[in-house]
Amino acid sequence: MRVYLIRHSMTKGNKEKRYIGTTDESLCLEGIQLLEERKGMYPEVTYVYVSPMKRCVQTAEIIYPEMMKAGTYSCNEKLRECDFGLFENHNYIELSGCPEYQAWIDSGGKLPFPEGESREVFIRRTLEGFREVVRDAQAHDRETIAVVAHGGTIMSIMERYAVKEDGTPAGSYYDYQIKNGEGYELRISENDIYDDRDCGGLCSGSDLRGSKMAVSSGEADRASDIGNRKNYQKLSAGE
Repeated sequence: MRVYLIRHSMTKGNKEKRYIGTTDESLCLEGIQLLEERKGMYPEVTYVYVSPMKRCVQTAEIIYPEMMKAGTYSCNEKLRECDFGLFENHNYIELSGCPEYQAWIDSGGKLPFPEGESREVFIRRTLEGFREVVRDAQAHDRETIAVVAHGGTIMSIMERYAVKEDGTPAGSYYDYQIKNGEGYELRISENDIYDDRDCGGLCSGSDLRGSKMAVSSGEADRASDIGNRKNYQKLSAGE
């Protein structure tokens, strides 16, 4: 199965570098224009799964308008972004001098967000949602799907399932940060999900960059990737 993990386009809060998790922002004008400029550059899919947040639904409506109009999609609540608690809708300038924020920074982002989620709880939730998505897709024989969600959601999924040629994890959580409108292709098998035990993961990788949302590195590379268990590709649309 090919899963295209696509981060929602830009919001006002993203432009201002705010922590936007539970805030249900719409896309800003620049975010809409970004997607309009990239029309036709995103991969074709047979079904769309989406976070229920406005910014994700709007992104899916622009990228896959016919499918969204036809109802060929479903929302999964567990794909929502992290709850940033007291940091929600603030940026680092506004939070400078805040003891709780400094403590969180000093921890390398490992402390729970005050009055919000811890990274562990957030990752557990999003992975549960992703497994639900994959199982639903498998049950309906959907071989190519899109998951339109948030940066943190995608980082959680990639950290769990992306592996290098030798089968070892390809990177850690923050290695998978991507810009608005970008994403990854993740090739995943039934066993990767049904044998999942919240520790160690199977699946994922190869880096792909270009001026178009191309996702195929050619048959020779594809065969090599699969043979070596490298099952992910970066989707980099034209800048």
